[in-house]
Amino acid sequence: MYLHVGKDIILKSDDIVGIFDLDTATVGKSTRNYLAKSEKRGEVINVTSELPKSFIVCQKGEEKKVYISQISTSTLEKRSTYKTKIK
Repeated sequence: MYLHVGKDIILKSDDIVGIFDLDTATVGKSTRNYLAKSEKRGEVINVTSELPKSFIVCQKGEEKKVYISQISTSTLEKRSTYKTKIK
């Protein structure tokens, strides 16, 4: 399954390590440090021009990416569990 996280970015669900709320997750110093280090390594991809609400950590093999999105974690969760029936 795939997950649309903003703009033209669609991620494969199997590659998603976690979906985090920016307001609550960045309270901790370790999360802020992780995001800062990821930014320095060029692993952060901003997929919004609006106020960011969440970040999605992905890993495919050795490649790691962090996507910053304007979509809330609750909406992303609903999208990730939504399944359609084909008749």
